[in-house]
Amino acid sequence: MIPALPVRLRSRLVLLLASVAGLAVFVWPLLISPGAGVAGQSADAPLVFLFTLPVLVLIVLTELGSGGIDAKALALLGVLSAINAALRPLGAGTAGIETVFFLLVLAGRVFGPGFGFVLGATSMFASALLTAGVGPWLPFQMLAASWVGLGAGLLPPGARGKREIAMLAGYGVLAAYAYGLLLNLSYWPYATGPGTDLSYVAGGPVLENLQRFLVFTVVTSTAGWDTGRALTNLVAIVLLGPAVLVALRRAARRAAFDAPVEFDPAR
Repeated sequence: MIPALPVRLRSRLVLLLASVAGLAVFVWPLLISPGAGVAGQSADAPLVFLFTLPVLVLIVLTELGSGGIDAKALALLGVLSAINAALRPLGAGTAGIETVFFLLVLAGRVFGPGFGFVLGATSMFASALLTAGVGPWLPFQMLAASWVGLGAGLLPPGARGKREIAMLAGYGVLAAYAYGLLLNLSYWPYATGPGTDLSYVAGGPVLENLQRFLVFTVVTSTAGWDTGRALTNLVAIVLLGPAVLVALRRAARRAAFDAPVEFDPAR
């Protein structure tokens, strides 16, 4: 089946470069050379990244949109984004219960990586507007969720039935922990005061800061938020996945994304 949003070679390059740049936005605290302080340019880095990240997301969305998204794919994108936006408040993140990701994984699986990437960004943006969750954290959430949808579309295409559900459930669990890890990394330098085992040390050795960050993640979110998100994905995909996949694939067949476009020269 042809993806709902074809990704051309140029779009792949833009997506790759933007993803690398976006990853740098997340991991910049680990990249500061040992001995560097937080003064001067290092202090400006978070602000630069904060303004850079929305631009990266916008560039990728524009490039993917110019690659051939049609009215049917756009309508599906709007419907699924609206459903995800409505689903998110049901869990509201309580104890990590986030209902927005399982549909993102299933849609990325059915409609392809390009569609999954765009759906991740639009779902988080729409849900943020609905729940008054707009803030400096939103671009980080949009990009991390986009990677979740992208990864789902890149999973091996041959699996079907129980094997496919098991694969998607396993991916949903891993994606939940990866999403939490990235979001933690985006605010960890400012989350704790100096002088503790969890604190970020500006310009400190990479391994030392990485160890501190992993301890911070385990203590603050792994046992609660991330595990709750992972269990939500697991249960939702196992219980609802088969029916949702059937519905999404039926919608894809009716939309006929792989149908050739015919032009009437008389018009």
